[in-house]
Amino acid sequence: MKILSNLNIAEKRLPQDGRFSVKSPSKDIDIRVSILPTVYGEKVVMRLLDKTGFDFNLTSLGFPKQNLGTFKKVINQPYGLVVVSGPTGSGKSTSLYAALKEIKSERTNITTVEDPVEYQLDGVNQVQVFEDIGLTFGSTLRSILRQDPDVLLIGEIRDGETADIAVKFALTGHLVFSTVHANDAPGTITRLLDIGIAPFLVGSCLNLVMAQRLVRRLCADCKEEYTPSNEELKIVGLDEKSINGPLYQAKGCAECRNTGYKGRLAIFEMIPMARDLRKLVYDNANEDEIRQTALENGMTTLREAGLSRVLDGTTSIEEIMRSTVEDL
Repeated sequence: MKILSNLNIAEKRLPQDGRFSVKSPSKDIDIRVSILPTVYGEKVVMRLLDKTGFDFNLTSLGFPKQNLGTFKKVINQPYGLVVVSGPTGSGKSTSLYAALKEIKSERTNITTVEDPVEYQLDGVNQVQVFEDIGLTFGSTLRSILRQDPDVLLIGEIRDGETADIAVKFALTGHLVFSTVHANDAPGTITRLLDIGIAPFLVGSCLNLVMAQRLVRRLCADCKEEYTPSNEELKIVGLDEKSINGPLYQAKGCAECRNTGYKGRLAIFEMIPMARDLRKLVYDNANEDEIRQTALENGMTTLREAGLSRVLDGTTSIEEIMRSTVEDL
C-alpha cells in the first residue's frame, strides 16, 4: 500500500497520506490513503473516488424544490460568497462541483484551488495544493488574483489568510465558493467571524450558507414497515398527526449486503442572506440570534429535512437520529 501511494515504507512512527489510481476498461478510481500509527500497528483507511461514474447535477443531489430554486438563483449571481459546511465526507465538494457545472460556460473563467483535486471537471482550471513545496492555499490564491477568474472555488477556508483573500475576491466582483467545518448553517456564519473576518465584510459579501449531511438510503428490496413507539416519536420530534403513511426501518438482504441500506442521499439546511440577517452579522450577533432569525425567515433545519425523508419512506428514524441533532 505504501509503495503504491509513494509513501516512506520505512517510516512507521508518523502519520502519512498518499494516493494512487486504479484503472480498468470501465472505471477510473482514485484511491486516497491515510496511514496512522497505533499501539497495535499501522491503521490504514482508503477512500475510493470513482471518477468515471459520477454525474455532477444539481437536480440529482436531492434538494427540495424550494431550496433548489434558491440555490440556483444565488449561484447565478455575478459576485458574492457561497459557503457550504459539514463534516468530512458529507458531500460538500460534490455540491460545489455540481454548482460549477451548472454555471459553467465557454465565456466563464472558472478556477479552483483544492487539496486534493477530487474529481476533474471539463472546462475548469483546477489547481492542486502541495504544501510540502510551498504551494499553499494562500500563495496559490495570490497568484490566481492575477489570472482574472470570474468564478473561484477554494477547497476549504482554513485560516485568516485564506478567508481574507476569499472575502476580498467576493467584494471585487467575483463569485466565490468554499467550505468550512461547522455543525450547522448558523454556525457557519459565526465560524467565518471566528476565523477573523470583520463582521461588516462577512455581512457585505456573504450570499448564502448551507450545511449538509449524507444519510443512508433504505434498501428498496427489503425495507419493512414498522410503527415507532411514542417514546421514539418524542425523541426524534415527530407526532402522530404528521405521519400520513407508513414508516420503514432497515432489515437487510443480499441486495444490500445485509445492511438494510443501499446508497446515500443528502439533506440540507440553507440560509440565503436576507437584509435582517446581514444586519445581525454587522452587529456581531451570536449564533442563537442568527438561528432564531433564520428560522423566522423559513429555514428548514437538518433534523426537519431528515424527518421529511423519513416520512416519504426514503430513510429511517434511526439514521436521522444518527446523523442530526435535536432542534433546540
